[in-house]
Amino acid sequence: MDLRAYIRDIPDYPKEGIVFFDITPLLGDGPAFRHAIDKMAEQFEAQSPTKIVCAEARGFIFGSALAYTMGIGIVPVRKPGKLPYKTRSVTYDLEYGTDTLCIHEDALKKDDRVLVIDDLLATGGTLQGVLQLIDPFQSDIVGVGVLVELGFLKGQGRLNGYACSSVLTID
Repeated sequence: MDLRAYIRDIPDYPKEGIVFFDITPLLGDGPAFRHAIDKMAEQFEAQSPTKIVCAEARGFIFGSALAYTMGIGIVPVRKPGKLPYKTRSVTYDLEYGTDTLCIHEDALKKDDRVLVIDDLLATGGTLQGVLQLIDPFQSDIVGVGVLVELGFLKGQGRLNGYACSSVLTID
C-alpha cells in the first residue's frame, strides 16, 4: 500500500517556508491506518518492548494503537501542566521554535524495554527531548520509530546515537 498517497502537503504551515505533512487523511482511512500500525509492529516485534513512550499529540495516536497491537503499556509524554503527578521536564529545539515536554517521575523502571514512538521525524528535536527524558530512568531503549521520516532534514543525527525506523521516508 502506498501510504504517501494518504499524506497531504500543506505549504507555508505553520509558518512561511515550512511544508507541513498532514497525516489526517491516513488516520481517516481505516485500511491505511491499520497498514501503518501493522508495519510499525512488524518493525519492532523482535525487540520485545514492554512499554511505549510517546509524545503528545500525534505520537499518542500511533503509540496507543501500537501498544494495543503489541499488548504492552504506554507512557504519555506531555506538555507542562498536563500530567497530574510529579514530573521531570526537558526543553528542546524545534525547526521553528522551542518546546517543553514532561514525564511522570515514576513512569519507567530500570528493567523496562522502551520503544519510543512518534508520528514524524523532522529535525529530531521532539524525539531527542523524549530520549533525554527517558535517560535518567536507565531503562533499555530498544527502538525508536515513526510513521514518516523527512530524510532531507537529517533528524537522525540528533537522536543520541539511536537509529529511527520509519514506515515511510520522504526525501
